[in-house]
Amino acid sequence: FEDKMMYNDSGAVPEEDDFLIPFGEADLKRPGDDLTIVATSSMVIAALEAAEQLAAQGLEAEVIDPRTLVPLDKETLLASLRKTGYALVVDEGVERYGASAELAAILNAEAFDYLDAPVLRIGAAAVPIPFSPPLELRTIPNVEQIVETVLSQRR
Repeated sequence: FEDKMMYNDSGAVPEEDDFLIPFGEADLKRPGDDLTIVATSSMVIAALEAAEQLAAQGLEAEVIDPRTLVPLDKETLLASLRKTGYALVVDEGVERYGASAELAAILNAEAFDYLDAPVLRIGAAAVPIPFSPPLELRTIPNVEQIVETVLSQRR
């Protein structure tokens, strides 16, 4: 899938002509010990910004980008949950029946013994996505929503 929210993003480009993202291998974007944020696509950037805000409040969030859902690098996700005990899944898709729901279900089932609270998830509002960019932005997850969700669980 192509995420149009990332069209204007910029970043480092690998020098190698034949560079490939490792298939089925998650990317640890930010280490942390207090909670795990699993974020997909453009939500990785929002999760990293939220992690910085949480760090200023004394919570160190580990941010993981699964990069692929099939195959899913469950080992990296489970190792993080064994360490942190808390998880939040953030996806731009609708919260129900989508990637965030499946990731949360897998983590709740396979990391149950390590969790100190149920896995939370944030996704797009269950409404038709507006054509207007300002209205569209109100329907998808954002940094403030991520921070507030984490803080509401950790209070």
